[in-house]
Amino acid sequence: MSKKRVLAFDYGASSGRAIIGTYDGEKITLEEVHRFSNDPVMIGNTMYWDTLRLFFEMKQGMVKAKLAGGFDSIGIDTWGVDFGMLDKRGMLVETPIHYRDARTVGRIEKSFELMPREEIYKITGLQFNEFNTLFQLLALVQDRPEVLEKVDKILLTPDLFAYFLTGEMNAELSIASTTQLMDARTGQWSKEILDAMGIPKHILPKIVPCGTKAGKVTDAIKEELGLEGDIDVIAVAGHDTQSALIAVPTQEKDFIFMSCGTWSLFGTELDEPLINETSSKLDITNESGYGGKISFLKNIIGLWMIQESRRQWIREGKEYSFGELEKMASEVEGLKCFVDVDDPRFNPSGNMPRRIREYCEQTGQYVPQTVGEIVRCINQSLAMKYRNTIEKIEECTGKHYDKIYMVGGGIQSKMLCQLTSNACKREVSAGPIEATVYGNIALQLMVSGEIKDINEARKVIANSEPIAAYQPQDAEAWEAAYQTYLDVIQKAKK
Repeated sequence: MSKKRVLAFDYGASSGRAIIGTYDGEKITLEEVHRFSNDPVMIGNTMYWDTLRLFFEMKQGMVKAKLAGGFDSIGIDTWGVDFGMLDKRGMLVETPIHYRDARTVGRIEKSFELMPREEIYKITGLQFNEFNTLFQLLALVQDRPEVLEKVDKILLTPDLFAYFLTGEMNAELSIASTTQLMDARTGQWSKEILDAMGIPKHILPKIVPCGTKAGKVTDAIKEELGLEGDIDVIAVAGHDTQSALIAVPTQEKDFIFMSCGTWSLFGTELDEPLINETSSKLDITNESGYGGKISFLKNIIGLWMIQESRRQWIREGKEYSFGELEKMASEVEGLKCFVDVDDPRFNPSGNMPRRIREYCEQTGQYVPQTVGEIVRCINQSLAMKYRNTIEKIEECTGKHYDKIYMVGGGIQSKMLCQLTSNACKREVSAGPIEATVYGNIALQLMVSGEIKDINEARKVIANSEPIAAYQPQDAEAWEAAYQTYLDVIQKAKK
């Protein structure tokens, strides 16, 4: 068969890539043609995304992909929750604001004054995070209503970039399901939540399924970039987690996966939402994905703590690579101290090592002193959090999972993979690293008919990149340490 070439744009919280996927009927070959940083911009007390530069980089990626041999379609995936606001002329009202901006602090509690927590969860089935779109919009309603009056539509980040390319406005299902504005059962915007929060319904575009053709690249952009022919923009699973889930290399119906990067998205795939008292109490998310499937998962801080610690050390004049950090961590004694990676104090940017030491001191633990000890503390704390999470998910589903499928850039840390296996007492299957890109590309190939369905896509992806396996070690020591970890977490909450 002739080789099919498609172009995937994968935007993460710190960088973005343009990658051509070439399918030969058996496997997908990746070719990175453009990579760029994604740096937030502080102006006054507000943190913005540099959205226009990110779109400039998308155009650069398209030019480089053309020069590398061309492509037939484009798919875009990004982080969740953030959005751009457009006026009636389709122009940006203001530069999109970053989910780590402080304007949403305290908004969860304010939302409960307008609608009970139980009701919000019953409708959305979504984990409560201060950065969710609901609370970003509530901040606008309460603090800047004059801005909201200018807004005709809001578009979530992947849909915003698709609009810049095509002129068409849609809300792709998976990215819409990150907002806490969507009814998890109907897949439509919740009128009850919008009315309760004072958010005008007209600003939200129609929701379309994953795998929808979002439009074609406009003639103006093709002329600007020297492109020819019709180029479809596919509404792939716009939330990067859902693109990564498509790439989990398994044929099992019941499995546990973790998409590991700046965030760790840890969960299982279900046929329908699981929303009950237990899932509400444990604050577990129901996120929609391809084929009407539901990702029943927890959103956990992932490698953010290591990334932010590294930035602090760079500010101090010590420019360690991630490989060097892992080597230093492997040379120190383990299981000496733990932190709750989801403690709110670790969310903001800044001096992460200092906050980790303060947490350990406040909870009466050994206080890590060296760079290696800090990195080891983060990694083993993540592993313990994963165990705690898998136990919660099993409690809700009533199922046991023998293996954890880890995908994404975080699996380049062999230490984290092994510690996860140790803590969770399960085999870890690690790969593919480029899960999000593979999922993005595979869905474009499914839309064009090159790949039949998601099962075939997962087989193709399993053929395309090596998969590593890790077995649990030191079971007794990790079991005792897990009890210590739970005690520390309780102590920190008092």
